[in-house]
Amino acid sequence: MLLRVNHIRVHYGIAIALDDVSLDLDEGSIVCIIGANGAGKSTILRALSGLTPSTSGEIWFERKRIDGMKPHDIVKLGIVQIPEGRMLFPYLTVLNNLKLGASLRKDHAGINKDMDEIFRRFPILKERRHQKAGTLSGGEQQMLAVARGLMAKPKLLLMDEPSVGLAPLMVERIGEVIKDINQEGVSVLLVEQNVPLALGVATRGYVLQVGRVVLEGDIEKLKYSKTLKKAYLGG
Repeated sequence: MLLRVNHIRVHYGIAIALDDVSLDLDEGSIVCIIGANGAGKSTILRALSGLTPSTSGEIWFERKRIDGMKPHDIVKLGIVQIPEGRMLFPYLTVLNNLKLGASLRKDHAGINKDMDEIFRRFPILKERRHQKAGTLSGGEQQMLAVARGLMAKPKLLLMDEPSVGLAPLMVERIGEVIKDINQEGVSVLLVEQNVPLALGVATRGYVLQVGRVVLEGDIEKLKYSKTLKKAYLGG
């Protein structure tokens, strides 16, 4: 088991954002978290990244308890988040954004090798490597956000709504990228409102509704669930 979340709760002030949430992720898998806007999906990723502390429960990664750790120490363990909205540095070049993704690494030869691999995987980024990130299209910016995350050498990639604002063809491309990344050994926890995308790439999933897991199981189970439709539609 790569990741295990045991009964975590997260509060924003007196409001409960996550209530007794548990989930597991096996090494080498893609797991999705599906739910309507405001269900608490992004809060799970923030808790895993150490950005929003849980108020109770436990989070384990590679048999090491990580709840309460600082975000940069969690990154060093191999948990890397690609946030919703991409959070690029718009006035820096594509190349410098990628270098920032590797800022905690010391293996310079490995960084150069991974940069070459990024440019092989995303030729448009090589073509635009000296261009400011803020001038890229939405789809290109999402590719850059994914590539920057990969430069951190993740064992587990947390992806928060990567399809937001993208055209259908680019959403399809993102799905292909997620599967390619996974086939090369990176485990993925995907948070998505785009149910077809999530169900198309993941092998297992969780449905979240008002901060609670209301359904979990393999993708075939989720595909035919009325609970999924209820959670996704918010009613």
